[in-house]
Amino acid sequence: MTASPDGIYGDKVSDLLVAAFKEDFGCDNISLFNDPTTRAVFGENTAAKALIKSKESGVLSGAKLIIPAFRLLDSKIAVRVLKSDGDKIENGAVIAEIQGDIHTILTAERTVLNLLQRLSGIASATNCLAKKIAHTKAKITDTRKTTPTLRFLEKEAALHGGGVNHRFGLYDMVLIKDTHVFAAGGPDIAVKKLREKYAESEFPLKIEVEVQSLQEFDKALSQNPDRIMLDNMSIDDMARAVKMRDGLSSSVQIEASGNVNEANVVSVAETGVDFISVGAITHSVKSLDIHLKIV
Repeated sequence: MTASPDGIYGDKVSDLLVAAFKEDFGCDNISLFNDPTTRAVFGENTAAKALIKSKESGVLSGAKLIIPAFRLLDSKIAVRVLKSDGDKIENGAVIAEIQGDIHTILTAERTVLNLLQRLSGIASATNCLAKKIAHTKAKITDTRKTTPTLRFLEKEAALHGGGVNHRFGLYDMVLIKDTHVFAAGGPDIAVKKLREKYAESEFPLKIEVEVQSLQEFDKALSQNPDRIMLDNMSIDDMARAVKMRDGLSSSVQIEASGNVNEANVVSVAETGVDFISVGAITHSVKSLDIHLKIV
């Protein structure tokens, strides 16, 4: 699974940045630079130099957005990005240098920092968990609990932090959730219905089914889906599920999910599961502290 079906950058980034500046300027014409504060304080063609610096340690994500953001407002501005996405940065690290019209620098500042802080927070949180379970085979994976329209960047941030991507949207993988299972009458029945629905053609998508007990796991396993998600199951039951799978020499992958955090992620990984999905790395992450200083 990849972070985006049509690539990470290009038109999607341009459209996102244009929308962000329109929101900040309060108008559809971003060339108007509708920033009365900066225009009042500084005269036209006031040259300045600025540094984007980290105020705490973490993993950087969003660095590739810096040049497109500033150049969208001023094609002549000089921007030198000194760090790359996925780099570990320390407190005080200089991420980028910008030199040019102070109007461009200060007008673009907040949009650039908001994206850098949010994405670097995701990368840093993912990396914290990934490092803790590096001695196991388990991988930290993201979820669809992302910010609408920012998913392609937030999922790439998870990659920068050492995680892997789950499905990008509803369209690129089947995930039979607990609500589907309940309505269908069981995980095995839900998988059967899916396969019957698409029996006339080769079904191209991977199939995952969510279970909440070992009894449901056994039923799901009988249908040999590509992956089974263990939702909020105990550590002991996760380990038993892995043994049940291994006892059948099955290729079914097992994903643990539900209330995973720094305190329990190692115990979860050591059960032998293949993936650990953590919604918190995108839905409730703390942004990394990054600022811009005029020098």
